[in-house]
Amino acid sequence: MEKKYRIFVINPGSTSTKLAYFENDEKKYETNIFHDAPELAKLGSVKGQFGFRKKMITDFLDENGIDLCGADAIVGRGGSSASVSSGVYEINEKLLEDTANNVAGVEHPANLGVPLAAELAAECGARAFMVDSPKTDEFCDEARITGIKGLYRVSSLHVLNLKGTARLWCKEHGVRYEDARLIVCHIDGGMSVSAHDRGRMIDGTNNAWGEGPFTPTRTGALPVYPAAEYFRDRDPQELMDACTRSGGFVSHFGTSDSDRVHEMAEAGDPAAARVWSAMIYNICKSIGSMAAVLSGKADAVVCGGGLLRFGDICRGIEERCGFIAPVYFYPGEVEHEAMAAGALRVLRGEEEPKTYTGEPVWGGFDD
Repeated sequence: MEKKYRIFVINPGSTSTKLAYFENDEKKYETNIFHDAPELAKLGSVKGQFGFRKKMITDFLDENGIDLCGADAIVGRGGSSASVSSGVYEINEKLLEDTANNVAGVEHPANLGVPLAAELAAECGARAFMVDSPKTDEFCDEARITGIKGLYRVSSLHVLNLKGTARLWCKEHGVRYEDARLIVCHIDGGMSVSAHDRGRMIDGTNNAWGEGPFTPTRTGALPVYPAAEYFRDRDPQELMDACTRSGGFVSHFGTSDSDRVHEMAEAGDPAAARVWSAMIYNICKSIGSMAAVLSGKADAVVCGGGLLRFGDICRGIEERCGFIAPVYFYPGEVEHEAMAAGALRVLRGEEEPKTYTGEPVWGGFDD
């Protein structure tokens, strides 16, 4: 009889706390708790949300009668560590330290995934893992260079859902991920648009650093000089917050609630309709840029994420990007499945966990 492994996953996002409990690869319980960004802002820094998010976890476990005593693994979403290779990492003190110190400079609730998993694992006697961190870096050299010497682009994307959705498309179409060329999008409170070339994510929009489309909580790409003028006399933290939690819908409408903004647009509010349409436009523009990265040879445009529940977003992508390649939609996310699957591979002895050292996988060019 196959051993039953018990796995719990923790996925803090910019507007949600997502949790799931698995027995082997069967998902038994799951929740997605929405948090309006202005309400989270009242808690101060991301670190100030730790107790709030921990209570979400304990409430979920109590409500569903889940006792994690003796669980096999707790998996936390990766945060602002040094860049790493794709794979499963056993959470160690160095990973906790670097995430706490925000060494990658990204102030995002994902930074709570690793410490929450470590604390819960210690309480219940489980192993603690991080799977396909957002700091996974497989960029090609051309993707790193900017027009300022020494100022480089870095990989910081929704890797879990991007790679998980890509693999799901590959499984459905009988293609190995290592053989496919895909444009893959994560479309939610934060967004990533990426190019996958035969098993490697060689480029993508770093939404938390002001790239790609604006979102319910993020500015996306900004014109550099006007942005510098706008933030000249403001606290630098205000710029960081705008990139990660107070931009996008929050800036325009004072809320990150996409349903509310969509309702306003549908009801004929001109500002809401204009901003909603512009968001779709910018998603499509980013997809087009990744088509160029793949020399126009994409097998598919694969889209996942919570905002795909809105049909007009899907229609807009199909209308503007269908000429690139067939477009496929996977509303929601497969992040939990990807996290649990990574832990399960290690627990079954199919894969050795990697050790986080704090050394980035890419440290600059020699010349």
